[in-house]
Amino acid sequence: QVQLVESGGGLVQAGGSLRLSCAASGRTFGRIAIAWFRQDAGKEREFVAGIRWSGRVISYADSVKGRFTISRDNAKNTVYLQMNSLKPEDTANYYCAGDLSGAGSSYRSEYEYWGQGTQVTVSS
Repeated sequence: QVQLVESGGGLVQAGGSLRLSCAASGRTFGRIAIAWFRQDAGKEREFVAGIRWSGRVISYADSVKGRFTISRDNAKNTVYLQMNSLKPEDTANYYCAGDLSGAGSSYRSEYEYWGQGTQVTVSS
């Protein structure tokens, strides 16, 4: 069993930065792939970025490439999402998700564990 808790969300002006954290508990964190998804009101939950247990990045959504960076610290059981040059369209509730297979992907159905989310609001 894995529990995921997101933090680091908040209100920021366009062009600003935030760093989200996904803290995991459970014995299998070191082998689990973690991804960030986001969902704004009335929209589908969409993939943002993912990282395998090895630290290899799975991929980034086209909309965040060059602005967001995903990383992980297995010693701290934590995955980070550094978000720079934020835009109003980045406003959403951000969720981290875990895939026990370790492979990960951009598909929601691949992930067995989900956090409760952290809200990011970017003002123009």
